[in-house]
Amino acid sequence: MLPALWVSKTGLSAQDMNLTTISNNLANVSTTGFKRDRAEFEDLLYQIRRQPGGQSTQDSELPSGLQLGTGVRIVGTQKIFTEGSLQTTEQPLDMAINGRGFFQVLLPDGTTSYTRDGSFHLSSDGQLVTSNGYALEPAIVIPPETQSFTVGEDGTVSVTTFGNPTPQVVGNIQTADFINPGGLQAIGNNLFLETGASGAPQVGTPGLTGLGVVLQNTLENSNVSVVEELVNMITTQRAYEMNSKVVSTADQMLSFITQNL
Repeated sequence: MLPALWVSKTGLSAQDMNLTTISNNLANVSTTGFKRDRAEFEDLLYQIRRQPGGQSTQDSELPSGLQLGTGVRIVGTQKIFTEGSLQTTEQPLDMAINGRGFFQVLLPDGTTSYTRDGSFHLSSDGQLVTSNGYALEPAIVIPPETQSFTVGEDGTVSVTTFGNPTPQVVGNIQTADFINPGGLQAIGNNLFLETGASGAPQVGTPGLTGLGVVLQNTLENSNVSVVEELVNMITTQRAYEMNSKVVSTADQMLSFITQNL
């Protein structure tokens, strides 16, 4: 019965981590540009008591053998980069990428990070920055006398001023894509970092070479489905209860032995 206790212990631990993943998804249901996580399970090593295909006699072999599993673990979490719903806003600094791609954000240490959160703001010098004050890359600076601010689907930023109603291009927003977005490292603040698993960023003009277009006055909502996460939470709860039931059953069997032998 002792192996059953340890096997069920791994099940309890894995389901606890799975619930943590689900709770993080639900906590970020209103986070702009958030991408949900999915826990991935794998079984642990097996104890081979009788080797499948081993010779049972000189002329016969075992069809299946005897293999005892030692439990389960969560081997990783995968970011699901399906696109969230698009919400129209009345803010000209709000942008969303309709399709593949990420906005490039320059961190204070000079590292380039990537985000799907297009809720930008203006700094004191007129530069487009994130909610945490990190600058959009390449830098876009809006003149102080700007009357209107327009972003085209190809990322072209143009403004009109009070003294000159003719639109003037002040910069171009470029987006980046990755061969494996699931390999990006999430660092919080709606930001991701490049890793060896994600591959190098492929920077280009929105709308070209497979990159999505930029939509102004629009934000991308979280791709978390509340109903799906609640169903996953119920499934996780029941799996946790079943593993705890195994612990209780093994304990009762051990108690029976100690009391009757």
